Amino acid sequence: MDAYFYIILAVGLLSTVICLAAGIMKKAPNDATILSVAAVEVALVVYLVGSIIRVIAGETITGEAWEFWGYLVTAMLLPPAAVYWSILERTRWSNFVLAAVGVTALVMAARMNQIWY
Repeated sequence: MDAYFYIILAVGLLSTVICLAAGIMKKAPNDATILSVAAVEVALVVYLVGSIIRVIAGETITGEAWEFWGYLVTAMLLPPAAVYWSILERTRWSNFVLAAVGVTALVMAARMNQIWY
């Protein structure tokens, strides 16, 4: 596991806890929940930039490159989609959709790490 994975681990779990707590407390999506999901997106952008730099520097992906980049692009699409959902549906249930983003990004980052190494 590399540093990028641990960054997404920390940010993703923190975002999930924040969003789950807001949903359990029956609150509508707010700045804290939406910004926590935005932090997951920022962590994924860091992962993207770091991966591009590593490839340019000559590191090779041991698994299928298309699979790695597919996972990364898909993971990066999830936070904006969940935020869009939470803006359209301002109920407590949107917080549970937002909470799923952190865990999903974490699982996808673990799989990307397996593919890379």
